[in-house]
Amino acid sequence: MAESIPPQVQNQLVRFQEMQEQYKAIVMRKQQFDLEAKEVDRALTEAKVLADDAVVYKSVGMLLFKTEKAKIVTELTEKKEELDLRVKTIERQEQRIKTQLEELRASIMQQVSGKLPTSGS
Repeated sequence: MAESIPPQVQNQLVRFQEMQEQYKAIVMRKQQFDLEAKEVDRALTEAKVLADDAVVYKSVGMLLFKTEKAKIVTELTEKKEELDLRVKTIERQEQRIKTQLEELRASIMQQVSGKLPTSGS
């Protein structure tokens, strides 16, 4: 059957598969950013309820460093904003690729349905 599919449609099928892989990768990255944002949000919530003079430690690799609550809150807030921006950016990429996939699928289906024999053979 591969011989009966025009080269243009074959190229579109290859492009469609490549775009599907891109879409999967973007969805996975989005999930990672979402998870990280939730972790930062939980840490930020916990840090905000601490007393101003509470002893706070920051993890850097395998080490813990003593720091001030205000610095941690500031760093976590900035990290949360950065992650939220990344999630929004990746959501736009996800939607753009999803739209392109739908358009390409419709184009392929239209071309293939026009080329298939109607006799059922």
